[in-house]
Amino acid sequence: MQIKTLKNMDVTPWRKVVKVSLAVFCSLTLNACANLSAGNLFSHYSAQNKDMYKDVTRGDYKSAESELAESEVGGPILSNMEKGRVSFLAENYPNSFTSFQLSDKAVGVLSARATVSVSEGANQIGSLATNDNLTTYDPADYELGYLHLYLGLNYLQKNDLQGALVEMRRANQVQERAKKRREEELKDAQQKMANSGAKPNLGSILSRYPDAGKTLQAVQNGYLLYLSAVLFEADNQLNDAYIDYKRALAVNPNNREIIDSTIRVAKRLGMRQDLDSLIKQYGEPKPAPQGYGQIIVVDERGVVAQRGNWRLSLPIWSSSGTTRFYSVALPVYLNVKVQSFPPAMLDNQALSASILADTNLMAQNDLSERIPAMVLKQGLRLYTKDQLRHQANKADDSGISNALVNIWNIVTEQPDTRSWQTLPAQVFSSSEYLTAGQHTISAGGKQYALDIKENQRIFVWVSRQGNAVTMWHKQLGAIR
Repeated sequence: MQIKTLKNMDVTPWRKVVKVSLAVFCSLTLNACANLSAGNLFSHYSAQNKDMYKDVTRGDYKSAESELAESEVGGPILSNMEKGRVSFLAENYPNSFTSFQLSDKAVGVLSARATVSVSEGANQIGSLATNDNLTTYDPADYELGYLHLYLGLNYLQKNDLQGALVEMRRANQVQERAKKRREEELKDAQQKMANSGAKPNLGSILSRYPDAGKTLQAVQNGYLLYLSAVLFEADNQLNDAYIDYKRALAVNPNNREIIDSTIRVAKRLGMRQDLDSLIKQYGEPKPAPQGYGQIIVVDERGVVAQRGNWRLSLPIWSSSGTTRFYSVALPVYLNVKVQSFPPAMLDNQALSASILADTNLMAQNDLSERIPAMVLKQGLRLYTKDQLRHQANKADDSGISNALVNIWNIVTEQPDTRSWQTLPAQVFSSSEYLTAGQHTISAGGKQYALDIKENQRIFVWVSRQGNAVTMWHKQLGAIR
């Protein structure tokens, strides 16, 4: 048997293979270099953040902060959302405020995408040869709401009520703009698929995809609406407070704090017709005892679920009439589990709590709304990758380049699991009237002293993950 050495071997075919492979690789990645990283190419957001996520779920906020300190996995919007939230839980308020401001600034840049269309267009082109993780992160409506909610809480924590109210107003505005932009992106994805000549069987995917349902709680953030109303009432802006209380009531019609607050403000505004309807439906609330103070408690519990990886076959019809089946990777929420917590205690008595927001429900609903556009983009990406494979096959008859491109296509096919993963899973509200003097609220083994004053209202913020508890309070002024 004759063994060829490198010296006497004809290396021309290998040179050709390397040349073709490099040309294909460059075409895949050159246009996506702005967001290019090994992690985003060969893995996805949930996988890359698993250690940080575990830290938050068990309440180890300092370790989570360290994990995030050097991380830019999600880009300037998402990475700073995560950093801001974790720092807020760790009571590192200056860092939290700075991170949320950076995220807010990056959202502003994204909103002005017409002026940065060239760079974003390059990211989109690169994503067609790899995966959606190379595109700029476009936050969900509920995430934008939470961004301004936590900016507002940062202002409130600094005793700046006016700054907090500005963020409440901005929250409503940005969510409306985000909704319109997402509708435009779906139309754009449909047009690009039509122009390519490929048609994915969208119905075959959507018929099997888990749906969150269409309840109002899945679309509107009752936490944001209630907090906004409470702060407007504290500033004596009763019309704005009443509007948000009514919106919060539509989302959570059985929440006792919202019911009582809506009726209270309706009385102060003299809304006789609304008042008659509210009392007929809910009954007359208990009057505030003379000389008592009131606490309003917001209790965040757990951590929202991470997106997982869902793989299945997608049939795509070409303009030539042929149909091919491709393996696709999509993000999904499956088997979502919520950590249970005992009720917070007030002077050794359990506080009665009502649901304000279910972030898991909002996250699932947002992903369900995005899936049609994601599937269309997946179809276009698979079509593009298949064309690159054909090009490699034509340029190299040995089949090695074709095999390399096939391997590339498989390992870079990663789901877009990006989402704000440090948000609370659920949020509850409670309220009680208390005699003036010292009282104690406790949760997770942590006790917190409150000095209740006559005819004064106090806001108490609680957040619980694992065995850890973060708690603080602020005076909201007189009970009127």
